[in-house]
Amino acid sequence: MQVELLYHTPDPERAIATAARLCYAPVGASELMETMPEERVKSVLTTIMASGHFSTLEHASFTFAIDGVSRALTHQLVRHRLASFNQQSQRYVKFQEGLPYVKPRSIAEIPEADDLFEDIMDAVSATYARMLELGIPAEDARFILPNAVETKIVTTMNARELLHFFEVRCCNRAQWEIRELAHQMLALVKPVAPFIFMDAGASCVRMGCSEGKMTCGDPYPKVVRN
Repeated sequence: MQVELLYHTPDPERAIATAARLCYAPVGASELMETMPEERVKSVLTTIMASGHFSTLEHASFTFAIDGVSRALTHQLVRHRLASFNQQSQRYVKFQEGLPYVKPRSIAEIPEADDLFEDIMDAVSATYARMLELGIPAEDARFILPNAVETKIVTTMNARELLHFFEVRCCNRAQWEIRELAHQMLALVKPVAPFIFMDAGASCVRMGCSEGKMTCGDPYPKVVRN
């Protein structure tokens, strides 16, 4: 898995604070953006995060390039509706040098399961290649491809949706691959907007576990504020 932060709103925390402060300021947003002291920015952000006035967080967005993940992961990722996605197309991209795929560790650690997995992936790869040779369009040949096949996707989320994404996908109960993705994305945005994402993560970071009877039973360590 390779995850890169391609682009983000310049100075996202100042942009968010400007949008929030505009509601109560006699001057325009451009003047606030340029003149608001840094301590005022932090004060406004503190109020936002404490009050739950999270609509202002939607003014900062973050774009990620995500490579080397499975279609099983992206099927979950695109359920986050307040986001934008562009994914490598199996309709137009032909896998002519073998199928790249993701193998779960649980399979790799059991020799018999690993052999079964490799056998079926080899069979699928050979069948897919033969279909292309027979003139079957890639958009039809792809019907035999499994969830394990690697894909690439570009994803954009605003800060508010990212907080929600981290809340549900950093959780120990999230599927392992998307959980790893969430933690990598969180590590990339924290340096860019350290105040907003200071205690981002699974729901138990800021509150009790939201999983009810499905809780993992492992309390998440509280983040110490600097």
